[in-house]
Amino acid sequence: MSAIVADILAAIPSPGWRGFDLGPVTIHAYALCILLGIVLALWVTNRRWAARGGSEDDLWNIAIWAIPAGIIGGRLYHIFSTPDPYFGPGGNPVAALYIWNGGLGIWGAVALGVLTVFLVCRYYGIRFTAFLDAAAPGLILAQAVGRWGNWFNQELFGSPTTLPWGLQIDKTIGGAPNPNWPDPALPADTLFHPTFLYESIWNFIGFALLIWAGRAFRLGYGQVFFLYICYYTAGRVWIEALRIDTAELIFGVRLNVWVSILIFLLGAVLFIVSRSRHKTPEPEIYTERHRRFESEASGSGEGSGPGSAEDSGSGDSGAGHPGAGKLGGEASSAATGSSADRSAAPRKRGAEPDSDALNGDGQDSGDDQGPSSSMTKRSFGFFGAVTSAISIVPQVGPRARAERRRARD
Repeated sequence: MSAIVADILAAIPSPGWRGFDLGPVTIHAYALCILLGIVLALWVTNRRWAARGGSEDDLWNIAIWAIPAGIIGGRLYHIFSTPDPYFGPGGNPVAALYIWNGGLGIWGAVALGVLTVFLVCRYYGIRFTAFLDAAAPGLILAQAVGRWGNWFNQELFGSPTTLPWGLQIDKTIGGAPNPNWPDPALPADTLFHPTFLYESIWNFIGFALLIWAGRAFRLGYGQVFFLYICYYTAGRVWIEALRIDTAELIFGVRLNVWVSILIFLLGAVLFIVSRSRHKTPEPEIYTERHRRFESEASGSGEGSGPGSAEDSGSGDSGAGHPGAGKLGGEASSAATGSSADRSAAPRKRGAEPDSDALNGDGQDSGDDQGPSSSMTKRSFGFFGAVTSAISIVPQVGPRARAERRRARD
């Protein structure tokens, strides 16, 4: 036992376990880390958005599109920035689809995800920058957790090191050479910089920093998100410089280093411009379009705002609805009393979410548990099922509080 403890203190071991099988399906540890990060991001965003006076339906209307868009964007960026394993000499183009083997570029995920959020927010009448500020801490928290998937895959580590926290990598796995081993000439006991751990710790610190800064300086109008961009890229530059995995080089410098520098500068400019114009958060998180949706839903006694099938932008029967589309089913049933009350008077709040947004004592975000939301009345295939399952996590607390209030009344 003492020898095992000494080995752990001398280096960080790599896990021999990478997943498990459920019949013909393999559940990869990498995927579990990504999924856990998504769950935590949704939970944090839900609490913060509710603290700003937002509806829980907003989050799911956005997440059902933003999550798959982020995964697709992340994979596309990875393939673009590291094309050789797929399209280079001896590459396998089909392997570009093997997402479980790792390979999600954060900037592709953020770019396509943010674009999707913008389009959905525009449709539903949600203020784009207000939602970005609510989502930013959850986003960096998801990255902190998701990075542990690289540990299970024994990938994306740094250069050799003699530091006591060096990472052990298996030179062979199952009797075959480890494809991630950098140089056959290196001895099997070589240790490497655990860049996954560096970035995970950096991001956990960033999560706390964003929560604190948002409250202390009353950040709004996208400033929390812009601060996230600056903070994350500042860390990514030096962490990326330590990595030795295959990457495209520009003037001898890794592509991701250049991208991080450019995005840092963009985030800094956006933060300065926004801060010079706005010293407090948005007084309202919804636009006139959302209020019109809410007013129509309240007047007809059906639906729950823009999420219902009756509320398309042109007042038709829901064609082109970004949350579900017209699938031939019946429209949503009548809203519950709590949903109607919220529709009649959309809430607004100017202050940045305080600690209640994380400890569950803030604004109630789950009273509307009736059948009014189109997001709970229609089928969206695989990603819809995943998001619906994830949505159980933040709904448990609000449902319990709502039931207790109704029992007291």
